[in-house]
Amino acid sequence: MFLDPDDANVARLIERGIDGPVTMLNLLRFREVADYSVSPELAPTHPLSGHEAYDLYIEHTRPYLMESGGSITFLGDGGHMFIGPADERWDVVMLIKQNSIDDFFAFASNEAYLAGMGHRAAALADSRLLPVVERS
Repeated sequence: MFLDPDDANVARLIERGIDGPVTMLNLLRFREVADYSVSPELAPTHPLSGHEAYDLYIEHTRPYLMESGGSITFLGDGGHMFIGPADERWDVVMLIKQNSIDDFFAFASNEAYLAGMGHRAAALADSRLLPVVERS
């Protein structure tokens, strides 16, 4: 299960020296039932699916993403791999565009944004985040 970057991954991203826009490819697998044990203050009064909890995360996140100059450029349903391990599936694929790595880090460290991260943690069983840069 991968939900957050470790220090080595942050260092590798910075070492890439990305200059200009970056798109974050998100692969998301949801829990059947959201687990709010880490952030009980955000827990709804009734059980939610992981997908529903992630929708709350997106709703919370969107204003801070836009404020940082970022945007969701694609949000779609996934499924099982066509090429890849037969048992690997991703429920949702999302592309987030930021104007720069600095803007991404400013967004990711915004305290108001971070206050809603419990929805993301409750929702996800596993994830991948791949920063990609468009070829010129």
